[in-house]
Amino acid sequence: MREILFWRQRRSVAAVREFVRRAAQEWGFGARIDDVVLCASELATNAVLHGVPAGRGYRVRIESIDAGAGLRIEFHDSGDGPESVRASERAWPEESESADESGRGLIIVNALADRWGAVVRRPGKIVWCEFAKGTAPR
Repeated sequence: MREILFWRQRRSVAAVREFVRRAAQEWGFGARIDDVVLCASELATNAVLHGVPAGRGYRVRIESIDAGAGLRIEFHDSGDGPESVRASERAWPEESESADESGRGLIIVNALADRWGAVVRRPGKIVWCEFAKGTAPR
């Protein structure tokens, strides 16, 4: 398990990508590396833009699960709880409804991760995603 604290800054998203890429490669997730890094980037962006109050940071934890057959990434922030994540999920537009280039982070995570979700923590929430080694997304 590895974890690190990032400050609420847009440039932290690139650092999250590198942190996650390094761990995923070392743990043998090369076949899924693009999916893993893209989902981490989307969730880090959400943490910076929506989950972390000004002047605070967010924690990223990555760990090997299922005896090394899986990978879990968690984003711990102190913003609104999981209901805010579920509310944004309900607001997903149909592909033909919008040409916007933003607001697609959780759609991407839902498409690429094998599992994902959000749970309460005090204060805030943990948004997580999981990947099985060597398998394509559902």
